[in-house]
Amino acid sequence: KNLGEAALVNSDSALELEDSSAEGDSSASSETSASEDAKKTSGTTDIQSSDDYFATARLNREEARDNSLAILQKTVDDPEASQEAINSASESITAMASATLQESKIESLITAKGYEDCVAFIGDNSVSVVVKAKSDTLASADVAKITDIVVGETKFAASDVKVIAADS
Repeated sequence: KNLGEAALVNSDSALELEDSSAEGDSSASSETSASEDAKKTSGTTDIQSSDDYFATARLNREEARDNSLAILQKTVDDPEASQEAINSASESITAMASATLQESKIESLITAKGYEDCVAFIGDNSVSVVVKAKSDTLASADVAKITDIVVGETKFAASDVKVIAADS
């Protein structure tokens, strides 16, 4: 339900939907409500809470990056921006792309080791990995495996890696 709302907020069709609703034409909003009701009755929105966490975390991470990227791209495309600002924005875009690839690789490698799901967040000074393990807890051996993967895929030291078990 929230995914559709987020897409509408950032699109031109959201304006059309708001305009038609404001004029008393509720057919567009009725169609949206009907499709959401159909999804609810078909069970597509019945996701386990921990699975929902991982999907939501990935979506939030992607949306935040998209917003940051749009701002940085405006700076790069701005003909009045200084060369220093353009260079800084370009470096940030490159760093974001690198972090995105590293997070994806880390998540793939961790799930390949037999963990049900995970999501990685690379920051400026640390990496956090939230893991859904089979037994709802992570033993020290699990943390060591995950930390080893993160250290191997990034420039961070083991002390900069935070591994968190997701509650199911």
